[in-house]
Amino acid sequence: MNGYKIQPGAKLTGANLRRANLRRANLRRANLRRADLFDADLFDADLFDANLGGANLENANLAGANLAGANLENANLAGAKLSRANLENANLAGADLVGAKLLSAYLRRANLRRANLTGAKLTGAKLLSANLTNADLRNASLTGADLVGANLTNADLRNASLTGADLAGADLAGADLAGAKLQGAKVPDGTIRD
Repeated sequence: MNGYKIQPGAKLTGANLRRANLRRANLRRANLRRADLFDADLFDADLFDANLGGANLENANLAGANLAGANLENANLAGAKLSRANLENANLAGADLVGAKLLSAYLRRANLRRANLTGAKLTGAKLLSANLTNADLRNASLTGADLVGANLTNADLRNASLTGADLAGADLAGADLAGAKLQGAKVPDGTIRD
């Protein structure tokens, strides 16, 4: 579909877009609920405020995409490439992000409640005031991530790498940090771990 003009607000509910080329496509406010976007190329696409609830985005390329305000609740993003993507205020509650690449992604105030981020790469990600309540972050890489004011209540951070991460003002009540790497991390009380 590369080169085709897609009308903002397009209704593509349940559409089969497997391996589709949607690079730089304008999908603002599009309804892609339960759409199959397996391995689709959405590099630099504009998905502002789009509805992708329950969509299959496994292995999709969303690097540099604008997903600000998008609904990705319960979406399958396993193995997806989201490096440098804008996910500010996005709803990723219950999303499957196992092994997803979110390097330097912008997730300010994103809702990641109950999201599965096992083994995800969040190096340098901006998660300011993000909601990660009950999120599964086992073996995730959060090296150098900005988690200022993030809610990590009851999050599973076992064996996660938080080296150099900024957790100032973060809520870690009930979080499991067994085996987590915290060297050089700024913890909620403002101190830096050796």
